Amino acid sequence: MANTKATGDVTETRLLHELVAAGYSVSVPFGDNDPYDLVVDTGGEFVRVQCKTGWLEDGRIRFKTASKTTKNGEVTTTDYDGEIDAFMVRCRDTDAVYWVPVEDAGRKNTYLRIDDAEIDHPSINWASAFEFSGVIV
Repeated sequence: MANTKATGDVTETRLLHELVAAGYSVSVPFGDNDPYDLVVDTGGEFVRVQCKTGWLEDGRIRFKTASKTTKNGEVTTTDYDGEIDAFMVRCRDTDAVYWVPVEDAGRKNTYLRIDDAEIDHPSINWASAFEFSGVIV
């Protein structure tokens, strides 16, 4: 990809496709000023989704869970606390798709482990537990 905006557009389009193919009605907010990229109608509620591109790093899929903006030369990092309900992630290296409820994500980064099954620790997020199967949980 040429730049991060293009990469994000590819990810958002892929994730939109996954949701529509699973039978959900999806709305896209107008403009780029909302903290969420998609709003999913589950038939009983509206779910605010932030789309993220993940990448492989040391046996894990990593994605950022904070937004970085520059205004007047000052960089500001903001988390999505209270602004979204879930992250939907496309791993750029494997093209796998994940659904991560905001309460299961970290404040700046989240890691989904894909290897080293010998590790047994309660704080490990196994990628397989978050694979998007077409059902929002």
